[in-house]
Amino acid sequence: MTIIPTANPIEFFDLWYQEALQTKVKDQNAMVLATCSKDYTPSARVVLLKEYSKKEFVFFTNVNSRKGKELTENPKAALVFYWVELYRQIRIEGEVKLLESNKADNYFASRPKESQINAWCSKQSSTLEDLYSFRNEMKEMAEKFKDKEITRPDFWVGFCVIPKAIEFWHGGKHRNHTRYKYQLTEDNSWKIDQLYP
Repeated sequence: MTIIPTANPIEFFDLWYQEALQTKVKDQNAMVLATCSKDYTPSARVVLLKEYSKKEFVFFTNVNSRKGKELTENPKAALVFYWVELYRQIRIEGEVKLLESNKADNYFASRPKESQINAWCSKQSSTLEDLYSFRNEMKEMAEKFKDKEITRPDFWVGFCVIPKAIEFWHGGKHRNHTRYKYQLTEDNSWKIDQLYP
């Protein structure tokens, strides 16, 4: 299968992402987020892509979680999408910025009420000393806001990854894979290289 890259990697990403949607790839918006602390300890976990544009890839989290703290200390990250059904992988590296609060407000308002309550009650990444107390706190919060709008907690934020490099990988027979790497240059244009498998 011949793969012809577009001049802009976000357009190429969109082509592959739309194909993943159309072929019903499971959890097509799931991506590995890799971060690094200020003392160079790496960590990775799966998060969900919520939107993307020509400039950024967006996700939301608790800023007090491990990933939130690491992104604040060292605002660089890598993302990996792997769609086994299509035998494709996309790797993204870039700088990270905090989203404007109104964007976080809008997305938080669109979430199910149960997820909003969980965001308020969960001290994400901290040790859970008492599961019963946590569940009880969630029940109390659900009752308190039974017929009310739940506002976004200040610690629940959006981050965006601004890509500096994007690599597309398509698996081939006998490990004869196709790989293209886009690198952002100083004049904000994209340099494209085909890589060895």
